[in-house]
Amino acid sequence: MTNSSLQDRKVKVIARGQGNVYPVYVDKALNAELWDVEGHRYIDFGTGIAVCNTGHSHPKVVAAVKAQLDKFSHTCVMINPYESAVELAEKLTELAPGDSDKKAIFVTTGAEAVENCVKIARAHTGRRGVIAFNGGFHGRTNLTMALTGKISPYKHLFGPFPGDIYHAPFPMAYHDVSVKESLKALDNLFKVDIAPSDVAAIIVEPVQGEGGFYIAPVAFLQALRSLCDQHGIVLIADEIQTGFGRTGKMFSFEHADVEPDLITMAKGIAGGFPIAAVVGKSEIMDAPLPGGLGGTYGGSPVGCVAALAVLEIIAEEKLVQRADQIGQIFNEQLTLLQSSYSHLIGEVRNQGAMIAIELVSNADSEQPNPALTQAIIAKAAEHGLILLACGFYGNVIRFLPALTISDELIYEGLNKFNQLFSKLAD
Repeated sequence: MTNSSLQDRKVKVIARGQGNVYPVYVDKALNAELWDVEGHRYIDFGTGIAVCNTGHSHPKVVAAVKAQLDKFSHTCVMINPYESAVELAEKLTELAPGDSDKKAIFVTTGAEAVENCVKIARAHTGRRGVIAFNGGFHGRTNLTMALTGKISPYKHLFGPFPGDIYHAPFPMAYHDVSVKESLKALDNLFKVDIAPSDVAAIIVEPVQGEGGFYIAPVAFLQALRSLCDQHGIVLIADEIQTGFGRTGKMFSFEHADVEPDLITMAKGIAGGFPIAAVVGKSEIMDAPLPGGLGGTYGGSPVGCVAALAVLEIIAEEKLVQRADQIGQIFNEQLTLLQSSYSHLIGEVRNQGAMIAIELVSNADSEQPNPALTQAIIAKAAEHGLILLACGFYGNVIRFLPALTISDELIYEGLNKFNQLFSKLAD
């Protein structure tokens, strides 16, 4: 069996819209390494898009899942619930930022979590409008595509989208969009398109994921909190990619000392098992009537025990602190690379182990360089790496290593990356 033969089979039977970055078919994975069906080894700097924060096949997660499967695999938490779901809700509501009493619901995907946040916010406020930000990514369902602030490839060909969705600029100093300008745009939105009294929610990623790993300034998140308090708007924190220790805090909003009203949780929650959650203030979470929230697979017992194991691992192995150590190593090494290629690497940025470099054609003009970005991604597997691109302009390389990765493996992977970059840049 070869990668190319599997890719040929895949192309014949799986729709092209569900493409794959690499024609590399995984046979096994452990911690921060993958091996394909041909026996080639890769250092994984993507972790399934920030899903395996605790590494691939962590023994504690594997043991918890096997033990659960010996008992039962599904009953539906809305029909016959189980202790693991209650325990997970207890732990998530305790870990969520802020001192307010909180409740949780479980769904299956991040997009479902976002959609349910909108439902809950509308039920609580009796309002219609939702504001999101340019460059934000919130999912691929019809509503979450409407919230997503980028057309290609996420929204192209898929309209029409739901109404009452509005967008404002996201502050990013590198592209000369200040906090003041973003807040002024929101004020203009309230004057031109929708009154604040008609806005149910504002949804924001504290670090934009697909948008390019731009970090929301503390002043911006605090201003959004004040704005929402002033107008009775629900503040939704999309922590799907930033949660579970990734940014050096359990949740990125903690960096700004801001308590959101609702939080979406997914990706890193369960070490690769499909489960997602919404956690929020009790009086807001209880707005929908019984039966208004849920889903057949939401709160899977297998996902719940995997998530409980992940929370134990994060605490026992001090992975929140480890995220900062990882981010520091990446930032130092990538900044050294930037010093040699300052005309091509416009910026190195990170919050914890959410790390990115922005590639440009000319540092003076900050002209995006998606061609070099795609060339690096295309050649990464040949250098034994799994890398991901992102960015509003498609010119950002993002690094999302497992929080359990060793220093030795980080340096090995970055050495491979330096070789790859130098080969394509020179």
